[in-house]
Amino acid sequence: MSRLSEVDRHRALGLLQAGLPISEVSLRMNLKKTTIFKVRQRLHETDTVSDRPRSGRPRCTSQRQDRNLVRNHMNNRFLSASASSRHTRERNNQRISANTVRRRLSTSGLRARRPYIGPILTQRLRHQRTLWAQEHAAWDRIQWRNVVFSDEPRFCIDHDDGHVHVWRRSGERYQANCVREHCRRGGACLMMCCCTGSPNGAYTLLAGACLDL
Repeated sequence: MSRLSEVDRHRALGLLQAGLPISEVSLRMNLKKTTIFKVRQRLHETDTVSDRPRSGRPRCTSQRQDRNLVRNHMNNRFLSASASSRHTRERNNQRISANTVRRRLSTSGLRARRPYIGPILTQRLRHQRTLWAQEHAAWDRIQWRNVVFSDEPRFCIDHDDGHVHVWRRSGERYQANCVREHCRRGGACLMMCCCTGSPNGAYTLLAGACLDL
């Protein structure tokens, strides 16, 4: 039966119930006679003209393959969907698409997001940052006026700065395996330069405050 909208199906039924023959209805609606006949037949058989439930397109991956995809991306959060698709085969031994991988990961709650780039905060680093914040929490405006903040280029020597995504769930932004780590050697990649003014007009770098933060 031709694909008809709900409106056209009810319109055809209305014309039939008005006493018009199938041939006249098909001429008015520019449809085949068999289409009008099947609409009436479906109404008699199912008491409705709506589409029957469909099973949809068969899944190209098994549940075991779906679990393997999720497990691989949980072990390596920076693994791309394209790389996973190249190593996964359908049931008919065809390579699956990257969109299929994304749908399977989305079902399990994993989304491709831009990663947080920075040092992985260990317990020691968290403690040092807390101490630094507590030490400078009571500074007034006059004290902060002697600090110079300037943007400096970031030289990243650990990895490239390409377009990279991380597969993570909500709330996992700062999780260790979801962070793209840089600056392993303390303050080597700092973008902020902090200097304090001295009475004689010279400036001193706050190295102790910047290192390992």
